[in-house]
This record gives sequence, C-alpha cells and structure tokens, in this order.
Amino acid sequence: MSRLAEIPISNELIERARRGEEAAQAAIYGALGPAVFALIRRLVVNRAVAEDLFQDTMMVLFQRLGDFRGEAPLGAWLRQIAVTRSLMYLRSPWHRARLQWDTDDDAPPSAAVSPVMLATPGDALDVERAMAMLTPVGRAVVWLFEVEGYSHEEIARLFGRSVSFSKSQLARALARLRQTLAPQEEEACTTI
Repeated sequence: MSRLAEIPISNELIERARRGEEAAQAAIYGALGPAVFALIRRLVVNRAVAEDLFQDTMMVLFQRLGDFRGEAPLGAWLRQIAVTRSLMYLRSPWHRARLQWDTDDDAPPSAAVSPVMLATPGDALDVERAMAMLTPVGRAVVWLFEVEGYSHEEIARLFGRSVSFSKSQLARALARLRQTLAPQEEEACTTI
C-alpha cells in the first residue's frame, strides 16, 4: 500500500472534481480511499469508529476541495485531514470515557489482546495485535513517525505538545512493542 502523499492524482482530475464531476470524484475516492481508511484504522483501531471517521474525512475532502492550493500532493493534504480527525476523536472525552468503561484499572488503555494471544505455534508474530496493545497516543505517534514519516516537530504540533512529548511517547511505545514482540523464553527442563 502506498503512502497517501505518494499516490499520484492529476491536476486535471482535481479540477474536474472541483467542478462537481462525479466520475472525477469517484476516481479520487477510489485512488485515495483505501490508504485513507488504512491510516485511520491504524490510528483508532476500532473498525466502526474508523469507518465513521473515514466517511467524515472523505466528505471534508470534497467539501473543501476548492480550498486545496496544490502546494503539496492531494494525498498529503488529505492525510492531514484524516490525522486531525482521528486525533480529535482520540482526545475526545467520550473516547476517554469509553476506554475507562472497557478496561479495568490494571490494564493499559486499548489492551484488547493479551500477550499470550500474539502468536500461535508456527505462526508469525502479529504486529497488528501488538500495535493494538499500545495506548492510543503511543500507537498514533508510532504510526505517524515510523510509517507516515512525520517529524517529531509535526507530531508535537498535531498534539499541541512539545517535541519531547513526541520523542518520549515514541520511545515508550517502541520499547513496549519490542517487549511484546520479543520471543518468549521457554523454561528449560532439567533432568535430575
């Protein structure tokens, strides 16, 4: 799957979509939609919420297409809309309240999968499940930095925090991923 900023959309297609041509809008939706949904899904994890945020993001794209100045690729502009919408959801008091209801006091937020479930014998470790075990903020920072290529300064700006916030969240999340994905030491049996 391509990064959103790397998906080519011609200026001619954008102009046709701005004029309201449905075929052009459908072509843009088809080209950018899967990558947008994948990004949102990685950030918020919950599929139903991701579907809602995806539809909201695509609606905003077509409503504000006239504001697109073309200074960057359309995918980069849309990525910013998707990330902003996703982070707004993750910061919402409703989301935080749901996390409180869904987890007990000892479990980290969004610990939907126990480490024991990460791999079955003979299967490869499941990075998706390991990512789901991270806190929503940690997961978002890892994805934005490692996959989407955001800098710590950009991530800090998105969260309205300092650069050290981004760096510390990334370090903690990567340490947790390493711990989760590390091969489990099997206890050796000794004979007497």
